[in-house]
Amino acid sequence: MAKHRIFTMAFAGVYPLYVQKAERKNRTKEEVDQIIYWLTGYDEAGLQAQIEQENDFETFFEQAPALHPNRTLIKGVVCGVRVEEIEDPLMQKIRYLDKLVDELAKGKAIEKILRP
Repeated sequence: MAKHRIFTMAFAGVYPLYVQKAERKNRTKEEVDQIIYWLTGYDEAGLQAQIEQENDFETFFEQAPALHPNRTLIKGVVCGVRVEEIEDPLMQKIRYLDKLVDELAKGKAIEKILRP
């Protein structure tokens, strides 16, 4: 079976779109980065390396230092699909990230986005 197209997309190509989405709603690149750090365990250098290497989403998540254990508390709908019901583990991780960026763009407080 062929891989879903998003799995092979370069994270570096999508990252600026996350930042643009946040900035359109008066949020910051730093807040987007904070969300990524929380979800994946990357630090600033690790995230920058992923962007510079132009790794695809599959590699980006495979190499993530430590996925946050509270990521399963992320609930809601992204692209018409409930993130907690997505069966493919990689697609679910991608949609978790999408959902967190959506919450940021909708004005939710960063403390609430980063589930305690």
